[in-house]
Amino acid sequence: MRLKNENAPLIARIGLPLVVLILVIALWTITAAMRFYPESAFPDPLSVLKAFPEEIRSGSLSRDIIASLFRVFAGFLLACLLGIPLGLWIGLNLRARLALLPLVNFFRNISPIVWIPFAVLWFGVGDNSAIFLIFNSTIFPLTLATAAAVANIPEIYFRVARDYGLKGTELLTQVTIPAIMPQIITALRVGMGLSWLVAVAAEMIAGQDGLGYMVWDARNGLRTDRMLVAAIVIGIIGVLLDRLLIQLTQLRSVRWGYGQ
Repeated sequence: MRLKNENAPLIARIGLPLVVLILVIALWTITAAMRFYPESAFPDPLSVLKAFPEEIRSGSLSRDIIASLFRVFAGFLLACLLGIPLGLWIGLNLRARLALLPLVNFFRNISPIVWIPFAVLWFGVGDNSAIFLIFNSTIFPLTLATAAAVANIPEIYFRVARDYGLKGTELLTQVTIPAIMPQIITALRVGMGLSWLVAVAAEMIAGQDGLGYMVWDARNGLRTDRMLVAAIVIGIIGVLLDRLLIQLTQLRSVRWGYGQ
């Protein structure tokens, strides 16, 4: 589902979020000035702003960003390559749905955090354990979303396709996949957001680098300004990844699905 805000005036789409941002920074500044907490526990915006150049000059911020993005894209792409075809098969095959959906749904309901100790035992500390956790947190929701989307395609689509002689691969690529793309894009957005959250959590517990590790390392050094730098970067990258996936809705082959 898309929120229909693209028809709002440009000044509203830019100005209103900017006003909210200014209000949040003002509230943050006032709260920090009241000293409810010591500065080491609740830094003001200026202190956090000064920490950005320090992290950039040291090169640690860019290294951590690259490490986190590599893990997220590796785990997420593996989940897509396996989860979407599996969901298509389950959605199109009644016996597969009856046999596999309960198991897929079971694993979907297990928190990704539960798998962290197993990931460390099986893969050690580093990229492999984080990629496994990201893959594991994404594949089951993506499989279920794909299967549900396929199972809910109106039967009239297939009847018309058969009238035109479409079958096999043509039916899959020209009818089934375009019909479910809006739901798949939504599932991809949710999956990417979940992958990003799991990556940061995994790096905090079982990482040696990455933005999650940066948060934990800053916490151990009582550098809350560095913690907030990492948090801000995590939020910005998460938004950018979501906006990147939204661009898939502009593909000509799937735009018709939003008009149903």
